[in-house]
Amino acid sequence: MALDELDTRILRLLLDQPRTSVREYARILGVARGTLQARLDRMERKGVITGTGPSLSPAALGHPVLAFVHIEVTQGHLDDVGDALAGVPEIVEAFSITGGGDLLARVVGRDNAHLEDVIQKLISLPGVVRTRTEVALRERVPYRMLPLVESVGRKAGS
Repeated sequence: MALDELDTRILRLLLDQPRTSVREYARILGVARGTLQARLDRMERKGVITGTGPSLSPAALGHPVLAFVHIEVTQGHLDDVGDALAGVPEIVEAFSITGGGDLLARVVGRDNAHLEDVIQKLISLPGVVRTRTEVALRERVPYRMLPLVESVGRKAGS
């Protein structure tokens, strides 16, 4: 979906001030509330805006250990294993990938022993051949969208 300058200003504002009302966003941007709401609705329909909930910290929820687990799957069992991963609460994300392994999961744990227990649970899932785990030491670039939105906005304004 092509974004124009107003769309990027709206997205920037949503990222900077996520708890502000639609009415206040419209006032800040100098547009009618209906215009803003129509833009938001369109961006939601097109999949640009995918959620409005809070961003939570696994560490603050008692799970400070973060690991990335590569999971190799028996051929023909990718969907089954993917469905099974959804039942493991410590898996906060999982993706089908190319390269070494078939799936990549972001896994959190209370400590290293708990992480090992989670990995053992993954290994025991039907269809899982092997795993390879990489433990994150420190977050260097937190999940962010604002630089991308600003880059898209600059291109829209060109």
